[in-house]
Amino acid sequence: MAVPRFHQTHLRIASPFLSYSRPIYNTSSLLRPRASTFRNLTTGPSKESPAPSSSSSTPPPTSIPPADWEDNPNYDISKFSQLPHTNFGVNQHILINDEFKESLRQVLWNFRAPIRYAFAYGSGVFPQAKPSASPSSATSIHSNPPSAVVNAQGGNPKMIDFIFGVSYTQHWHSLNLHEHRDHYSALGSLGSGAVSAVQDKWGAGVYFNPYVTINGTLIKYGVVNLDTLCTDLSQWSTLYLAGRLQKPVKILRDDPRVRLANQVNLISALRTALLLLPPSFTEQELYGTIANISYMGDPRMSLPTEDPSKVANIVGHNLPNFRRLYSPLIENLPNVDFNDTKCSNPDWASDPTTNIRLTQDMSPVKRGNMVRRLPKSFRSKLYFQYQKKFQIPQLEFNKMIEASADEDATRINKREGGGFERCIASEPPDDLRGEVRGVIKNTVSWPSTSQSLKGPLTAGIGRTWRYMGEKINKYQEGKRKTNEKRD
Repeated sequence: MAVPRFHQTHLRIASPFLSYSRPIYNTSSLLRPRASTFRNLTTGPSKESPAPSSSSSTPPPTSIPPADWEDNPNYDISKFSQLPHTNFGVNQHILINDEFKESLRQVLWNFRAPIRYAFAYGSGVFPQAKPSASPSSATSIHSNPPSAVVNAQGGNPKMIDFIFGVSYTQHWHSLNLHEHRDHYSALGSLGSGAVSAVQDKWGAGVYFNPYVTINGTLIKYGVVNLDTLCTDLSQWSTLYLAGRLQKPVKILRDDPRVRLANQVNLISALRTALLLLPPSFTEQELYGTIANISYMGDPRMSLPTEDPSKVANIVGHNLPNFRRLYSPLIENLPNVDFNDTKCSNPDWASDPTTNIRLTQDMSPVKRGNMVRRLPKSFRSKLYFQYQKKFQIPQLEFNKMIEASADEDATRINKREGGGFERCIASEPPDDLRGEVRGVIKNTVSWPSTSQSLKGPLTAGIGRTWRYMGEKINKYQEGKRKTNEKRD
């Protein structure tokens, strides 16, 4: 991977991102980081930090990790020590209140079926608005929530969303049906085979059980096969789960293969956003563009079921969390820089009111490299769009695609843009943005639509109707607030 440029106006971001209250990662030595700290979090080793997971008994890697980990990622791993370096992917672990985190983890303990990877996400974990009601109203949704949940959600009680990554879908549902039959709709009566078939063959490969009460807390949990999850993260086959993980989530149970795939996902989201942005832009614009990727083409966004200010609310109320996710990656890319005098303030990274300006290199070579490094499935769709636009004969196009294939049994492939990618990057910015947006919409549209259509089957008519009603209420409330701001 190319070494990033460092300008004097750059700030190496300090402590708000680099300290954990739980000893999964001992990053106390990084509280006063050197200039290369963020680079170490994503592409280089830290000599002072222990192995990234206390659950792994293997020693931390001692050799310098390969600089080309992104060019040739090894997804066939089972231990954290097999990741490119010790602190790899630490940026994915967002900090939340310790008591609230423990309450979320206790939810997992209610499932005997093995959960390999789990995260909590959405407005129930990361508020998207300031509290607007008294804390006592928190019990109106949750039957008897722990005090940590009440305190974290304040006067805006929300159902808490989870995703569970599992190794064997049918086996997992078989165990879970035996233990928690009441979590399932009538489809559960047909057995784990029917449940897993609906999960894996329809939509984006996720099976949701909404409106489940565990430990007095109302939750919704989705079940996904780890292979499906990793494929979407690394290739953007549907962007359904990859899009959720492009925004701040709270990882409750980690897996090395998913962490590697998600780091690829985050870098890909950053590159895609840069292709959609002008030479100069703000953090709010960058993170808003990233957060909006998974909503392009989502049919719910064109119906009165989502708050029209959803993306702005996600970014506006979680700016420090977006910084933790993406600032290490920004520091590592050679074609984008923080370029703002506000960076001279050592506390800017934890200040949610600061909106830093960035600049990017618009040269066809640099942007062509970004095109070449887009996720495989997504990149193929973009290439096909430009094959039609440039009217490239099919035989010639096939040779171009074969020459730029990621997989090569005889050599290590450096994913650098060639003539075709530079031609794409040389397109007028508005034309390129339109093509990229079109590919995003085509990727998101059908999986999201079919996932929504199977909702009545997996959740049941009653719970689906309840869910839609709540979504419509959110839409109306968001529209009312937007109109009030305009007035």
